[in-house]
Amino acid sequence: MTKPAGKLNKKIESSVASKVKSKNIKIKVKTKSKAKEKLKASSIQKRTSKIKMRKTTKKFQDKELIVVDEAKGLIFENEKTLYGYFANTIKAIEDKYLKNYDFKIDFSREEIDNLDYWLDETLDDPDEIWANTDTFDDLVVYTLVKEVQDGDDVFNYVAIVYLNSEENYPTFVFLHFATVDANLTEVFREKEIIYHSKLESVQFAALEGDSLLEGDYLAIGLLESMIKLRSDKDIPTDKFKEYAEFRDDTINNPDEIWRQVSSEGNILVNFIKEVSESNEKDLHYLVITEEEPETQVHSLLFSFPTTDLSLLERYRQGENLEAEEVSTESSH
Repeated sequence: MTKPAGKLNKKIESSVASKVKSKNIKIKVKTKSKAKEKLKASSIQKRTSKIKMRKTTKKFQDKELIVVDEAKGLIFENEKTLYGYFANTIKAIEDKYLKNYDFKIDFSREEIDNLDYWLDETLDDPDEIWANTDTFDDLVVYTLVKEVQDGDDVFNYVAIVYLNSEENYPTFVFLHFATVDANLTEVFREKEIIYHSKLESVQFAALEGDSLLEGDYLAIGLLESMIKLRSDKDIPTDKFKEYAEFRDDTINNPDEIWRQVSSEGNILVNFIKEVSESNEKDLHYLVITEEEPETQVHSLLFSFPTTDLSLLERYRQGENLEAEEVSTESSH
């Protein structure tokens, strides 16, 4: 998540490490919710049209109609009635886009139009799928995000769509666009992530109660960065879960707590504990959390063991805290 905290980042990183502040810390852990149907990228079926509205037609009493979702009665005589039905939703989404589009740093309108051929691939094989069940009455709107690398250019392609309730493929696209502005992509990542293409590849570190298990894209990105930095001689990733027993003790009785603001504006709080009862030299366990600015409650992102002291130093950045109290609470 990108938050307007870039200036604060420099201030914190320049603070003296020996400056200790006491803090009451609340850790929010995820609890098992009722089983949900997780959409897979493979369920976004391929279509051939490249026009903004993806439609299917079907003959009813010798009349060809546009079928968006037959099970829910979303069958239309023509495009005019179709667009009329979704008019308020389309306007709300387009208004949100226009409010957050920054022409100074993003693609020009012409460039966006020239990149619309990425729509099909985004619908067919998204990297992320988000479900917004709150904004519109009786209507779930899905956001599909795909990271595109086109030569030296890296950008996101975003499509806000309606998914057919029975077959889970997009039958109507409310809005789609290319963007290099991470803030703009972030605006449409709402409300719940239900699929991430990299989730299976990070299961080795996912534990009950953390955001990684839920497919949180921030947790996935931070974990991937950590894996790239760790030494080849460090604890193998397939052994991570063997050290999971140290997570709770690291949260409740940490040796060190470090708070910093990332370059993207995320407030990260790292809990570190040396595992003295282990026979492994220099073994430490780390728990990575994100602090919510308004409530100052910390979401548990992920945790891991390490014997790599150089890697450990990377998590000793920012403001050194001493917790007066650490408590946990469940989050559904």
